Amino acid sequence: MASTYLTRTSSSAGTNTKGTFSAWVKRSSISNVYPRIIQIRPSSGNGLDMYFRNTDILEIKLSSGGSVLAQLSTNRLFRDVNAWYHILLSIDTTSGTADDRVRLYVNGVKETSFSTRTNPSQNADVKINGSSDTIQIGLEVGGSSNIFSGSMSHIHWLDGTAHDASYFGSTDSTTGEWKINTSPSVTYGTNGFFILKDGNSVTDQSGRGNNFTVGGGTLTKTEDCPSNVFATLNPLSFNTGFSLSNGNNYFNGGSVTSWNQGCAATMGASSGKYYWEVKWKNGTSVSIIGVLPIDQSYYTNGGSGSTSVYNFSNGWQLSTSGAGDKYNYVASNGTGFQRAHDDIIMFAMDMDNKKMWSGANGTWYSSGNPATGANPTWETSQFPSIFDNGFIPYCQSYNSGVVTEFAFNFGNGYFGSTQISSAGTNASGNGIFEYDVPANFTALSTKGLNL
Repeated sequence: MASTYLTRTSSSAGTNTKGTFSAWVKRSSISNVYPRIIQIRPSSGNGLDMYFRNTDILEIKLSSGGSVLAQLSTNRLFRDVNAWYHILLSIDTTSGTADDRVRLYVNGVKETSFSTRTNPSQNADVKINGSSDTIQIGLEVGGSSNIFSGSMSHIHWLDGTAHDASYFGSTDSTTGEWKINTSPSVTYGTNGFFILKDGNSVTDQSGRGNNFTVGGGTLTKTEDCPSNVFATLNPLSFNTGFSLSNGNNYFNGGSVTSWNQGCAATMGASSGKYYWEVKWKNGTSVSIIGVLPIDQSYYTNGGSGSTSVYNFSNGWQLSTSGAGDKYNYVASNGTGFQRAHDDIIMFAMDMDNKKMWSGANGTWYSSGNPATGANPTWETSQFPSIFDNGFIPYCQSYNSGVVTEFAFNFGNGYFGSTQISSAGTNASGNGIFEYDVPANFTALSTKGLNL
């Protein structure tokens, strides 16, 4: 949940000159102000503070007695809501080299470009491992705002040891991507911990017994992780009238009376077979879900700018009107199937054979069968060249007094904050869905895309 945070209070003193923080972090919102990743605050105040500024830079401060001992403010921006960032902070004030006393690594690479860099004095006590420190993850100590919105995984704190990123990850020799080391060989010290190793566990996996408690809500386990990133809705889509929540899988079209509230996913594909589900939570008779070309030049003007709205004549969509109209690029409409609020709409997209199926509540429309290729809702003759570069899921609203809401499940096993009632089979072993995934279809994720 967006208000959830983790907290503990240390009971013993450790080393206040050396420490390492390592975590995988994925933002779902860039609109909140100063969201905290971690804060360590001694009873006397100050300590360590790590957060994203409202300019989307990462900032780290080490303070004592109201004075800043060290500060790193990156030039790098952290605005990719589809990416997991590995962030590592290494502190060693005993170093004779000033720039080595506080080091920051992002995805395995040492940061060297900062808008502000202040190094601590040699052997400075930076108040990070005291006997009664409050340690909070996802929220500033003593505050109720500046909440981190997103996901975190594999969070380490090493008391008394300063390591670089190579202990916690490695570069894939084939893809060149930075990959997680799920079980690093490190020493945690007195106040060290390792949490969120397995799902939503806040039990310390380091063996030190430094467990956390959950505040502000309930942790939600997600299938999305550093080794497999799932599609979500994109908060940077073309307009700003809509809002997203629950890890960017819940769409609220807002109150604007127009066609302008359209939102695309963060992932699309030009080959392969993919499955996803959408629960229609609320809206008018003209709420739309489906796919559009990845090529944004086909998103046409609906009245307020060439990149602000979506035109359903350039894609494949289902309307919630009447019996449920279906639209496509070639034929303007046809008969669909009746839907109601809380229905789960299924989509199966075969980009290799240029076919797409839709259904609701476990039944494919018109006796369709994606596994065999029979009776697609849309087929090759309706698959124009504009799709050659790939498709991308999307939704669209029109407000006439009722706000449109859609909850997407791209494989995380949740419709917004609501867990699926009973998981169906998944032949590809990728993602958790309400209904059976057709054979040879998979989730729209980095594993599904073979990335």
